[in-house]
Order: sequence, then C-alpha cells, then structure tokens
Amino acid sequence: MTTTQSGPITHDAGETFEVRSPIDGSVAARLPLHGPDHVAAAAARLRAAQPAWEDLGPKQRCKYLLQWLDWIMDNERRLLDLVQKESGKSWGDTSFESVVAVQIINYVAKHAPKWLADVKVKPDGLLNKTKRLKVHARPYPLVGVITPWNFPLTMPLLDIPFALAAGAAVLSKPSEVTPLAWSEAARGWQEIGAPHVLECVTGLGATGAAVVDQVDMIQFTGSTRTGRAIAVRAAERLIPASLELGGKDAMIVLDDADLDRAVNGAVWGGLFNAGQVCISVERLYVHEGIYDEFVSRVSEKVAAIRQGTDTDHSFTNDIGAMATPAQVDIVDKHVQDALAKGARVLTGGTRGEVGNYYAPTVLVDVDHNMACMTEETFGPTLPIMKVGSEEEAVRLANDSPYGLAGSVWSRDAKRAEALAKRLDTGGVTLNNALTGVAQMGVPFGGWKSSGMGARNGGAYSVRKYTRQQALVGERVAMKSEMNWYPTTPENAGKMAKAVRLLGMHDWRRRFGKPAR
Repeated sequence: MTTTQSGPITHDAGETFEVRSPIDGSVAARLPLHGPDHVAAAAARLRAAQPAWEDLGPKQRCKYLLQWLDWIMDNERRLLDLVQKESGKSWGDTSFESVVAVQIINYVAKHAPKWLADVKVKPDGLLNKTKRLKVHARPYPLVGVITPWNFPLTMPLLDIPFALAAGAAVLSKPSEVTPLAWSEAARGWQEIGAPHVLECVTGLGATGAAVVDQVDMIQFTGSTRTGRAIAVRAAERLIPASLELGGKDAMIVLDDADLDRAVNGAVWGGLFNAGQVCISVERLYVHEGIYDEFVSRVSEKVAAIRQGTDTDHSFTNDIGAMATPAQVDIVDKHVQDALAKGARVLTGGTRGEVGNYYAPTVLVDVDHNMACMTEETFGPTLPIMKVGSEEEAVRLANDSPYGLAGSVWSRDAKRAEALAKRLDTGGVTLNNALTGVAQMGVPFGGWKSSGMGARNGGAYSVRKYTRQQALVGERVAMKSEMNWYPTTPENAGKMAKAVRLLGMHDWRRRFGKPAR
C-alpha cells in the first residue's frame, strides 16, 4: 500500500471497492475487498504471533504502545488529512481525533501492568485456610474489533490499545465508508517494528462477518441491526461479544439550569461532528418556564454555525459534511416527517447542493409521534419539546428503545443527580454533553437496544479482553487429605464434627446435640 499527503491510496491487484469523499462525491481511494480466505489467513498469522506477545508481559507490551503513539503523533498531519478526506469533517472536528490517541494510549500504558497483575484472594472459612488463591488474567488469543465510520481514527483507538495491552492479538475491520486513516495507523504498528499482532482488513459487510467467524471475542460499535446479527453469530460460536449500538440521547433542561451553559452545551452536543456521534444530543426536553428563551437562544446560535470542510486547516468551519448520502437521506426524512405532522423549522432544514451536507436544524412543536423524537437520526438536528415538570421529562426520556446516555442540566447538583438516576441509560452527564465516553475510569455502555457490555471502566477496560483463570494452591501439602481415599468411619466422623463446629451458629448445633 502506498500513500501520499494528498493523493488517493491505491493497491496493485485484486477486487477493490471505492471510498468516496463526502465533500464532493469524488473517489478518494480504492481499497482491497478482503474475502473470507484473506481474513482467515490474517487470523492465522495473528494467532501464530500472539503467544510470544502474551509472554512479553504488560510492561513490555505497553512500551510498544507508547512507541506507536510516538509514530501516530509524528504522522499526525498525514493521518488527520486522511480522516478529513474520507469523512468530510471540519478541521476542528478532525483535529479532535489525535487528542483521543494521546489520552487513551497514555492511560492504558500507565495502568495496564497493575490491572493485569494476579489478584490474591483470601480463602473463606477455617476449612480453607490452608489454600493459596489467585486469579490470573489470560487474554483471548484473537480479538476482533469492528468500528463505524463516524470517527475513523478515534473509534479503533477506543478499543484496540486495551486489547493489545491485555496480550491479545487484534484483527480490525474499519467501516468501508472511512477505512483510510485506520489502515494507515495499523500499518504504523508494523513500521515501528512491533510484533505482528495487529492487522487491518478492509471490505464490506461480508468481510466483517468473516472477522466474527475467526476471532475468540468480538468488540463491535455500530447499528443496532448489525449488532443483533453479530450477537446471534457470537452466541452460535460461544464467544463473548461487547456491543455499543445506537442511541437517542435525551437532554433534560430544568427550570433552574444555567441557560448560558445549557444553550452552548445543546448546540455543541447536538452538532459536533455534524451530529454523527453515538451520544449526540438527539432530543431535548426543556421546562416550560425557560422554554421560549432557550429556544430563541439556541436558534440564534445554530443559525450562526459555519458549515463546510476547511481543507486548508483554517478552522473557518464549525461542522462539516455527513459521511454518506444515505445518512443525509435519513436526516431529511426525519425533518420532512416532523413538518408533515405539525412541527416547525426555526433554522436549517435543507440539504446542500453539493456533497453530503445538511444544514444545522432546530425543530419545535415536536412530539413522540415524529421519527425525529423516537428514531436515531445521527445528524445535525435539535428537536426541542416543551415539558411541564420533571416527571414528564423523565417519562418522555425513558420512552425509547435506546438507552446509551443522556444529560440533565440544573444548578442544583443534588436535584440533577437524583433525576439522572431515574433515566434508563448506561450513562448520564450532569451539565455537560458527550463527555461520558472520554472518562476512562467509569463504564461506557448502553442499556436496552443500545448494546451490551461496556467499553471503559478502569481495570475492566483491559480485563474485559481476558479470561479469568483460578489458581488454587496449598500452604501446607500433606501426604493425604482427610477426605481422600480410602474412606473410613473415623475420618467421616471427624469431617462431620469439623463441619458442625466451624459452620454452625449456635452451641447445640456446633456439638451435634439432637433437637428437642
């Protein structure tokens, strides 16, 4: 594979697929369409290399991760240019992706060695006092990571460094919509001379299905529909699956909220990356006492958003294009459905003439009969609904098949937290938006149709990629145990007396006296 700063990525032979630029629809690259045989061969190579990788231990593995971070940052501009080319993001949204690389890899390198250390367990009960107990973490030999198109570099990095630190080999498959930056980052792993425990395969849905058929564990981020199919196949193969799926995150703005912060948070939380974030603000419930002012200020701020793709790195655009024409169609369908059912557009509501652009949109007079309030939009829309009480806001927020995240806005921290605990979501942010996924110490995972398992969570971030092995040893190794063969009345009697003496809670039963 060859790359240039501005030219497309090409390959010499074999069946390929096109990667098109969301900016103008032009062909950005052609990549190999990897079939089941190629995926199986990649899996075999990774499996062959994994035992030696595991034997290195977490400290040495993390040294390679830090070398890889150096390579990523040394090649930051080139990688980010690829991200922008394949995603159509503004340069500001594009630049965010290298920030995640620094945070994640430093975090895992700092903590993984202690997280993967054997855990000593205290024996329970006097009968087990002679035992030495440990729990040892062994990696799944081969982990599959399938990622979506909304963050070409960030999404793989949210998972793969943790799996590599755990001692697993990783077979990665980026979205066919945005595979360029990750393909190059995976090549960087080889360039630093790291062991051959990371490969990237490219292709369409069949390539992803082949990955699921080859690995020992699968981490998937994407649509609920595809996640269900992966869960079924993983169950058939008896392998674990961690799934982060769709969302319809609610933002609840209470009557005592800091309006300046809430307005700014709503606009950024709903429009960052053109609304293509799993935990974007997708629907807003605003208390009637502040509704009019909130709507007015949000509309004014959204109307001022600068949309476009500043390929000159000038930071002159706030949000860029959407990834695919199909995604633009979904957004427009939701807006048109809302208008047909009585909603009003205060700003936006139009497609761009060239490329995959959709104007940032504010919708009002919306309700739960409209797709914009019940189905995942994944685009730059802010549908705002008036509510009369906390109870109504909670009821409406929970009226969804999704449960990934949400937010509550109030000056009263206790009030906000109490309301947050009533939401049926895997995470809730208080007076902020989108930040839950960046907090490595707490779990990030969805409830209901938003998935199963979690991405983060301190030690769990790494240990999720391992199997737990119980090690049971002896402090004193006698020639024989009382319960070993041959059985005798004398030994059986001693055992029965010991069980009563050590296990019962009153003196009559401890000494085996008959009940009266």
